[in-house]
Amino acid sequence: MDTEVVVVGAGPSGLVLGCALAAHGVAVRVVDRAEAPAPTSRANILHARGVEVLTRLGALGDLHERALSPVGMTMYARGRELATMRFVPDSREPVQALFISQAEIEAQLRLRFEALGGSVERGREVVGAVQDADGVTVEFADGGSLRTAWLVGCDGSRSAVRELAGIGFPGVPVAERFLLADVHAAWDRRRTGSAGWFHPDGMLLAMPMRGTDGRGDLWRLMADVPDTGEHLSAGQIVGRLRDLLRERAGVTDIEIGETVWTSVFRIQRRLAESYRNARVLLAGDAAHIHSPIGGQGMNTGMGDAENLAWKLAMVAGGRADEALLDTYTPERRPLAEEVLRTTTANTRLLAGATPLTRLVRDRLLLPVLNLASVQRQATRRASQLWVTYRGGPLGGRGPGPRPGDRIPDRACFDVDGAPTSLYSSLGPAWALLADGERPELAEAARHGLGDVAVLRSPDATGSPMLVRPDGHLAWRGEDPAGLRTWLTGTLRTRETV
Repeated sequence: MDTEVVVVGAGPSGLVLGCALAAHGVAVRVVDRAEAPAPTSRANILHARGVEVLTRLGALGDLHERALSPVGMTMYARGRELATMRFVPDSREPVQALFISQAEIEAQLRLRFEALGGSVERGREVVGAVQDADGVTVEFADGGSLRTAWLVGCDGSRSAVRELAGIGFPGVPVAERFLLADVHAAWDRRRTGSAGWFHPDGMLLAMPMRGTDGRGDLWRLMADVPDTGEHLSAGQIVGRLRDLLRERAGVTDIEIGETVWTSVFRIQRRLAESYRNARVLLAGDAAHIHSPIGGQGMNTGMGDAENLAWKLAMVAGGRADEALLDTYTPERRPLAEEVLRTTTANTRLLAGATPLTRLVRDRLLLPVLNLASVQRQATRRASQLWVTYRGGPLGGRGPGPRPGDRIPDRACFDVDGAPTSLYSSLGPAWALLADGERPELAEAARHGLGDVAVLRSPDATGSPMLVRPDGHLAWRGEDPAGLRTWLTGTLRTRETV
């Protein structure tokens, strides 16, 4: 083998996977067809779940300082303000969403990957992938090839890896056509929140963004338009959006200057039939695509990658059977199904394709968004902090928290009594969280898992908890023999390790 894992695609999902595998000590190579990183923003919100992933990876860096704190969106229809949907952070949680460019997130992840000894291999387009019982031969457009034990496609909605693996990607279009432009603009509007205007002809969105040049006048404009099939230049896209600002929002005082990025796209709803075919796996947009409304795509993909990383590391390191990888699809695909359903429904309702949906939207839905309880629930929903795997193959029953549930970060002490936190100890390590050292439990955990941080929590109650590298509860109990049974039976660890 040239390497244990080849990751195709150096976006957020691929880089999270590369960083996590490297931290676990797995030989991994990340390749990308592009000659250079994309400088454009694309996704521009990192929800709380994504912040947690970067924290566990040691890749958050100074993104907090460089980000805008999301405030919310004010929505207008029929020429009047109907509601302001505010972000309401959960006071029980130490993290919240950040408005930050995808390009900056990727740059931070590349720095972390390099610190772990990796580097992105650019200009490497995958054109072939041939599996056998022992591995995958990956072929590139430049004539080169790599032999790897595992291949992971993080190469976007048009994934070559998915096509080569023969994994179906069924779905349907959700909206006809969207125009998008990131522009420097001067106008009489505060940058403390986004705005959405809903018009019989469609919707128009404006979101403040933090540029890298410190000018403080960068905005994202986005609107749905009929699909005429006409090719539009960057200038035509900006011109059309300027017209739509006047027609749909009544905005006439905007002065649009330099254009940073433009795009024309259709919103699709697609979900891979499986996230695995033998030695080929998928994560991120290669596995699921949906409406950008709500900013769920990047965060869902990063969660895919973190979930897959520790499982792939266990298998690649010989600590678990390949059957452990069969838990990846049933843990992550149901979440993608939920995200697809929610974002599709929200997009269709907000777009208001019929008079009835516009009536429901303007008279019922939007006014309800002024309620603080609804805002708290919507913020929590978007955060993905609610995600649980308790119904999956590694889940369990019993009093909460249950196996599969997310365990929030908390202050702890290590075995030497030094203050630390749960998440700073996770990824690549597992954590045994208890009211004391529990040496027999720690020995059983380390025998099956390798690196396990033993942590004492001042507020620990109930039985000790074994926490997975991705922050979810793995097992809970007092009996070392019960832990060994769970490791070899449920997790499929190997006794010989």
